Amino acid sequence: MKKIIHTSILCLSIISCKPFNEYNQNMTKKLNEYAEVKLTSDISDLTTNQKEMLQILFDVAQIMDDLFWIQAYNSKDIALNITSDSATKEFIKINYGPWDRLNGNKPFVKGVGEKPKGAKFYPTDITKQEFDSLESDDKKSWYTVLSRNESGDLITIPYSTKYKQQLEKASGLIKKASILAEDDGFKKYLELRANALLTDKYFKSDMAWMDMKSNRIDFIVGPIENYEDKLYGYKTSFEAYILLKDMEWSSKLDKFSELLPDMQKRLPVDEKYKQEKASSNSDLGAYDVVYYAGDCNAATKTIAINLPNDPNVYEQKGSRRLQLKNAMKAKFDKILVPISEMLIDDKQQQHITFDAFFENTMFHEVAHGIGVHYTINSGEQVRTVLKDKYSALEEGKADILGLFLVDELVKMGELESDKRNNYVTFTAGLFRSIRFGASSAHGIANLVRYNYFKEHNAFTRDNNGIYTVNFSEMRLAVENLTRKIITIQGDGDYEAATELLDKYGIMPDDLKHDLSRINNNDIPKDIKFVQGAEILGL
Repeated sequence: MKKIIHTSILCLSIISCKPFNEYNQNMTKKLNEYAEVKLTSDISDLTTNQKEMLQILFDVAQIMDDLFWIQAYNSKDIALNITSDSATKEFIKINYGPWDRLNGNKPFVKGVGEKPKGAKFYPTDITKQEFDSLESDDKKSWYTVLSRNESGDLITIPYSTKYKQQLEKASGLIKKASILAEDDGFKKYLELRANALLTDKYFKSDMAWMDMKSNRIDFIVGPIENYEDKLYGYKTSFEAYILLKDMEWSSKLDKFSELLPDMQKRLPVDEKYKQEKASSNSDLGAYDVVYYAGDCNAATKTIAINLPNDPNVYEQKGSRRLQLKNAMKAKFDKILVPISEMLIDDKQQQHITFDAFFENTMFHEVAHGIGVHYTINSGEQVRTVLKDKYSALEEGKADILGLFLVDELVKMGELESDKRNNYVTFTAGLFRSIRFGASSAHGIANLVRYNYFKEHNAFTRDNNGIYTVNFSEMRLAVENLTRKIITIQGDGDYEAATELLDKYGIMPDDLKHDLSRINNNDIPKDIKFVQGAEILGL
């Protein structure tokens, strides 16, 4: 058979047989959905040792990035080799695979099929019956993958075994960095974290991380979040952040940590859902982030961190809530403000402020630390009982409860803020986050709030697609939705969680129209980073 090549068509069987110019323009448009941001910070006050240590931490972070590629797809090289088109390669890099994370994980490379819900944590042909019948103490562990042996039977493999070569290298580098650490608490954490990578036992290093208060440099590294596991929500993904603490801003936030026990008592729920102790040891801080790697860098970029996830650590030490100030400001300027100018009533534009955006984000992280982490009936972890529904429900709780807390703190005289700013900025932020798509826990959570707010008249939308916040109705809707979510979590009610997400986690036609208007005006969906040691000036 003769090959027929048309000069106007580039038929790449693994991509598309569209006219090349049309295809390339589409990929260029997708790339333009991400505004480019340089990640940098003032490092003039760092010592020689600290700068040398940062160089090592960049190398460790790159290993975490490589590991996440393996968990999400296979490897970076294999992913990039499925296409020869440079624009497609760049979009694959952003998404850590050929599925568009901000568009419901739809494939953008022909022939790759749907993204497996279990990513590479489970065999793609695993069944629920198989998983449930597997007799294994660690099948639900955060730090194991499931595979098949030669007989085809399911087995579990610890991360420390599965990724042994990479983790040994990372561990050695972290130990080398610990020698250069000038802060005793940071040194101890790095030593323990290096060991944890080799043993899958992260408790001691998490506890040590909680004790750090004065270190200028911070480093979050390891298998942490479980967003990538959309099959069961058990398995954690590798990632790393390199952070520089803003000492002045952080000092302003210290007082809110002390108020956590009082905030727990003020939850708008029955007393039986308030019985868990909220630790006043929790730490709030502001940081410049200078490197994202792995899971946290996949498409949607985190602008705040609430860790550790281990409820046993939380019971003893509370948690740390890190506000990534430079990344947050970039999203506010490049995305939220342009969206608000298009969709929010002119009379309420004055209520769009960065301070409100910062507060809403900060108290989202505070809200993760209060509420219910163990069911009130069986005492099981809410995370385990709610399985695949947990992440979307927990993110929804954090957003809505965070807004509730702002109002309570203003009443207590602990926060000088105009809650109208928080409500309007929050509403504009819904459109920013909903664009993350239904494949994201954050995106689903925002759809739930949008539809719930609409149903309860928290905002109105006129025929031109302009939104006006109704402040009194918003306050009531916030309280009622907060109560509903915390109650579901406390009861460990999987069916109720499913019902809530199914009922409200949908995209109505008017919202689709408004999102199309945003996209047609070329407002970025998110940000992508130019980052690394050289960008930082090392």
